[in-house]
Amino acid sequence: MPEAPKNISMGVVDGSLAEKNYKALQFIEDVTTNADQVQQQVLAEILSRSAHVQYLQRHGLNGRTDRETFKKILPVVTYEDLQSDINRIANGDTSPILCSQPVSEFLTSSGTSGGERKLMPTTEEELERRSMMYSLLMPVMDQFVPGLEQGKGMYFLFIKAEAKTPCGLLARPVLTSYYKSSHFQDRNPYNPYTNYTSPNETILCPDSYQSMYSQLLCGLCQHKEVLRVGAVFASGFIRAIRFLEKHWALLCNDIKTGTMNPLITDPSVKDAISKILKPDPKLADFIEAECSRETWQGIITRLWPNTKYIDVIVTGTMSQYIPTLDYYSNSLPLVCTMYASSECYFGLNLKPLCKPSEVSYTLIPTMAYFEFLPVHRNNGVSKSISLPTSLNEEQQLQLVDLVDVKLGQEYELIVTTYAGLYRYRVGDVLRVAGFKNKAPEFNFVCRKNVVLSIDSDKTDEGELQNAVKNAVNHLVPFDASLADYTSYADTFTIPGHYVLYWELRLGGSTPVPPSVFEDCCLTIEESLNSVYRQGRVSDKSIGPLEIKIVEAGTFDKLMDYNLSMGASINQYKTPRCVKFAPIIELLNSRVVSCYFSPKCPKWTPGHKKWSTQN
Repeated sequence: MPEAPKNISMGVVDGSLAEKNYKALQFIEDVTTNADQVQQQVLAEILSRSAHVQYLQRHGLNGRTDRETFKKILPVVTYEDLQSDINRIANGDTSPILCSQPVSEFLTSSGTSGGERKLMPTTEEELERRSMMYSLLMPVMDQFVPGLEQGKGMYFLFIKAEAKTPCGLLARPVLTSYYKSSHFQDRNPYNPYTNYTSPNETILCPDSYQSMYSQLLCGLCQHKEVLRVGAVFASGFIRAIRFLEKHWALLCNDIKTGTMNPLITDPSVKDAISKILKPDPKLADFIEAECSRETWQGIITRLWPNTKYIDVIVTGTMSQYIPTLDYYSNSLPLVCTMYASSECYFGLNLKPLCKPSEVSYTLIPTMAYFEFLPVHRNNGVSKSISLPTSLNEEQQLQLVDLVDVKLGQEYELIVTTYAGLYRYRVGDVLRVAGFKNKAPEFNFVCRKNVVLSIDSDKTDEGELQNAVKNAVNHLVPFDASLADYTSYADTFTIPGHYVLYWELRLGGSTPVPPSVFEDCCLTIEESLNSVYRQGRVSDKSIGPLEIKIVEAGTFDKLMDYNLSMGASINQYKTPRCVKFAPIIELLNSRVVSCYFSPKCPKWTPGHKKWSTQN
């Protein structure tokens, strides 16, 4: 197996930067050229290491490591299938249940099971594997944007306080685990690619207000050195800009006087910032002048004029933030660098300057053993993705290996990891966009089974996003745009109906007429699948779709609520469908106007059988 470049991230100390970049790119070239051989070796290594673990013995693998036996004997599973084993580990059973190596901690997934966050067991070695993936990012980026070693990155990174399982192991989000690890904290200070404007102390501050404030302060103080900016998700970056909108006067005062706002009380943060913050009235006046202007269009390039791109995830539902990012940045390139989850880090975007709509990720064959379940759209009649909750024997036989996927086909991702997941359904739907040598490049399509449903209709996240995208075109003539949205299946009305909560960004002087919002409602309905439209037109099982306009700042309140309930600021994404009563109450309390679809969408007979399916 091609050996991972162990010292890529060690910077200029162990050789020239060009040499480090070359080794990283050569590693990617080797593993993608020999993708199937690498995958076979990865599987054999995982199974030989774990031959004695209870999970594999229970299924009768009996130490065999060949791919054919593995596929014949091991079932495809979900989190619920593993939950009892995971609970045993969390409760203190130290026997080798899932993995031969000791579980070092649990990573809390952004997904849930039974209303609780999923716990993913992990190991120290897996942390090293994730760190290796980070070390590949900038060598790839250097091919397209040279000279990044000449400046710094302004990234808004945050941690979440850990919880402890009954056995005493930490349970925390994957990014908190990484930021608190020696791989991040003790990174080589001479490595120009991990040189950030935010000191570690500001990132590791558990108080989200102090962390955000201090990271913005450091970024402003070093504004001329910033060559790239970002966060994990687009929503997190926009949250930082909106924080700046609210607090720039306080930040200017700190820069003018060289003293910190008294609200910043964390001693380690104050000490770290004292090494950066010096009285600079000229800079304070510059920031004040820019932030006081009538418009915040282009504020990123105005305050950080040397910025070359924004590094955030804008795939999937994050794509709805693209217009806002373009507005704030004067359309700087939006770069999605890596595809990862709590279960496993998967792959890299090897064409980082592509359009957001064309982002694809090349899965790195050394990270895990990958399989793919073909996803079939309901005979092309419905746009919604149909994924079975459990797989029968015939469906399991449909799984294909990494090198055998077909261009244009959609698949559900299945992984076998070094940390003890075997044929595990991640829950992501991917589309094959191309190939890097023998390794496929995938578009992220959506998370499975994120749906609205009133009757027999099922609307998935990708379909809803597309419908909303079509509808907001009606707002363009009024210089209005959609800041954020979520949805709710209101079954308290008879018949039930879809409700969309919209927060708007209004730039024009002419108010949006009610008829335009009604047109938006109808356009959404016209964009939804045949089953939904039949329910509206023929079966009368679904009422007219409703759009509720909410006050500005509502989705910040929604994020605050979710963070208070234990969500991670790094992993937080606006939920596209909500069901939890307190969240619905929060949204309804901020509604300023409501609009309904004025008539039924178009539907023609011929596909009635779809409306009777469950």
